[in-house]
Order: sequence, then structure tokens, then C-alpha cells
Amino acid sequence: MTLRLEVSAVDGAARAGRVHTARGSFDTPCFMPVGTRGTVRALSPADLESLGYEVVLANTYHLMLRPGADVIEGLGGIHEFSGWTGHVLTDSGGYQVFSLSPRVDDGGVTFRSTYDGSTHRLTPEGAVAVQERIGADIQMVLDVCPPLPSPPEVLAEAVRRTAEWARRARTAHRREGQSIFGIVQGGTDPDLRRHSARLTVDVGFDGYGIGGLSVGEPRHEMIPALAAAVEELPPDQPRYLMGVGDPLGLVDAVTLGVDMFDCVLPTRLGRHGTALTSVGRLQLRGAAYAEDGGPIDPECGCAVCARWSRAYLRHLLSVGEPSAARLVSLHNLAWTTELVRQIRHAVAQGTLAELRRRVADVWEAPGAHRP
Repeated sequence: MTLRLEVSAVDGAARAGRVHTARGSFDTPCFMPVGTRGTVRALSPADLESLGYEVVLANTYHLMLRPGADVIEGLGGIHEFSGWTGHVLTDSGGYQVFSLSPRVDDGGVTFRSTYDGSTHRLTPEGAVAVQERIGADIQMVLDVCPPLPSPPEVLAEAVRRTAEWARRARTAHRREGQSIFGIVQGGTDPDLRRHSARLTVDVGFDGYGIGGLSVGEPRHEMIPALAAAVEELPPDQPRYLMGVGDPLGLVDAVTLGVDMFDCVLPTRLGRHGTALTSVGRLQLRGAAYAEDGGPIDPECGCAVCARWSRAYLRHLLSVGEPSAARLVSLHNLAWTTELVRQIRHAVAQGTLAELRRRVADVWEAPGAHRP
């Protein structure tokens, strides 16, 4: 193992601590901004450092196609290439590949590039090799991610194939100083989630991802499936819920014992002018903010709220000024990291249930927003 989780506080099943890696360490619970092509869109690595982020997710599918793993490796790996000094976690590209209706068999998956239509083949061993060349601190195995809802036989086959691919990936992994995480599948079926988790733990990884959730299923179906998976995962290794970043989802998952998260939500909303605030989503394009001299969120201490008004940001958005996407994205990531800090503090103080109630009051309703 090249990675170790040190738990410093617990509140029920929730825990806070620090993950130690060959590169250094980072706090948990941990939210990872998504830097799909080697950067978070509209932002720079220096921006993320200024916000205190310690881990960024990069997308293997996109990086292997543009600029290519050989280019990144030749320029010193993803850290040197991108100028990012923190940790990098690369996904396997499986989620993106399976969204393209690929040809799948037991050996791997064949798909076409979204860039030029060229055909590519990705196997469990190939995904490991690409991520080793990219040089991430943590890489994810290639898994089968079926859409939800899917018939039970499709979900069961995805679990079987994911477990077999996990064994092959673990055997193929060779890079010293790089950790590798397995992935649990199983849709919203708690029993299938437990089965998948057991199969993945039997292989033995540095940490465990929980994939295939938060893809459109209702919360009352997601939470039992997530809980079933977490119950089977080792308590002394990180648990990573893939693709979740909504405020209530973060708190609920930490309550169940999850440590790590990634999601495009804060920056995708930011690029379209929607801000995360203490009273819900705020769409800054609204005419009501044309002469509003107040900050995005009076309770936020970020640099954007300290300097620029809603009226100014609305103006930038209305004239298509690219800096609008940057500024609102910066605010959303600052707001998200502050929420995660509050979650860590609540775990340490034993007050997570109280924090969950406050977050739910604002974010329980789908599409929570301020008019």
C-alpha cells in the first residue's frame, strides 16, 4: 500500500482525518474539483492553490486523446505539465467511454474519439498503463458503468465484469508511489452493491471508489445503495463517492462514512452564472440583480464576494465577458470548500446531525434556489 488514512475524529459513521500518500497528505472529507483536460475550466492551478484545494481530478479519457499520455510523460508527468503542486487523481475514463455507446466485451471496451472519430481500445491493463504514464498520485481502475435505470441482468453483468477487470488492473499496476483504487458498482440495488463491494475488497486496493450513483436516480434510492456499499468497505482506507458535489449529497455521504468526492457541479454552474449561496442557488443573470450592489452571498468570505457586486457580475454575464465564468466559478469553489471545512469541523465536534439539518433546510428541495 502506498496510501494511509489517519482518522482523527468520528461522529457516528462519519469520520475526519488525513490521507498520507507518497506525495504528501490531504484532509478528509475532501472535495476534488474536476480538471478534465488538465485544468479546471476557466481557472488555473494557482487559483485552486489560493482556495486551499489539495487534490484535483483529471480525466484519463480526454488526456489520452489530447494531448496524449506520451506527451504528458515526456514533459515530466501531469504535475510538471500542468504546474499543479498538489495531488492528482485520475479516473479511468470509463464513465466517459460508456456514455458513447461503445462495444464492450470481457477483454475491454472499443470506442470512437469525440475529437476526430478515430477508434480506440481500452482494457483494464491499458487504463492502468495510461494513468501510470500520466503520473497521477491516485489512479482508478477501469469499470463498467451502466446507465440508470438498467435491467437487473445488466447491472449484475456490470458487477461481474467490473470485479474481473479490477483483478486484472491490480495485477498490472506497477508504478511506485502511485496508489490505485477499486470501484464498486451495482446500481441502486443494496444487495448487489454489497456483493460488488465484497468482490472489490477481496482484490485489495489502496482505497475504494463508489461509482454509478448520482446519475439521475432519486435520493431515496441512492442513499440505501450507498450505505450498503460503505458498510462492506474497510474502515482504515479512503472511501470515494464519485461524481457527487451537491451540498446535501456531501453531508449525507459523509454521515454514512464517505471521505472523498468530486463533481463538476460548482464550476459548471459558475460558467452559466449560477452561484451557490447560504440560501440556495442564485441565478445572477436575473434582472433583479441589475442594480444590486451587494455581494453574491453576504455570508461568504471569498475574494469575489469581498470585491464584486451582483450587478457587476450580472453585467459581465449579460455581455458574454469570459471573466464572469471565472469569477462565479471561483466563488462556487470557495463556497464548496468552506462547506467541506464546516463538515470536518462538525465531525470533530460531534455536531454533524445539526449541520445536516441546516443544510437540508436550504437544499432538500430539488433545484433549491433563491428567486
